[in-house]
Amino acid sequence: MAHKKGAGSTKNGRDSKSKRLGVKCFHGHKVQAGNILIRQRGVSFEPGKNVGVGRDYTLYACVEGVVSFKKKKKKTCISIVEVDESTKLIYNYFGELEFNYKKMFPN
Repeated sequence: MAHKKGAGSTKNGRDSKSKRLGVKCFHGHKVQAGNILIRQRGVSFEPGKNVGVGRDYTLYACVEGVVSFKKKKKKTCISIVEVDESTKLIYNYFGELEFNYKKMFPN
């Protein structure tokens, strides 16, 4: 009989790298055209006004503005609201005042 226990093997010790999915720019963030808003698998978040979709379902900003999240039934819709430079007020898709730009981003 052996006096030492044999070194066993294990089936653990492997894992895939994390894909770093999720929201990158939140509601109210100022973004430039081309900024990535969300990385996702499938369409968990739907693109709204001024938002494009990449081939891997990544949502990105098409214009400069402020990120706006709206709930549509079970899905969330992401839009970019353009800034009215003359008044520094931001209006949403329905023409309602959404943000006061001066209060959010004082220069």
